[in-house]
Amino acid sequence: MPYVSVHVDADEILEELTDNELIDELKSRGKDYNTKFVDGDKMKVVLQTLYEKRRLGKDYQSELDELIYGILGKII
Repeated sequence: MPYVSVHVDADEILEELTDNELIDELKSRGKDYNTKFVDGDKMKVVLQTLYEKRRLGKDYQSELDELIYGILGKII
């Protein structure tokens, strides 16, 4: 069977979909990314702080714990 190469511009396709359509698609595939109660902007700031502290060799355990709890809703 011969192989056919097809070019698909995923960015163009994704730009046409709403956030809710993307979330519904993920849920239909059995993926739950806890988007209801997560403040993405806050978690991004926590992740950036964690990254900077790690890069500088500082203790980042509290930021890591906050990120895990903020995304997964679980405390280790």
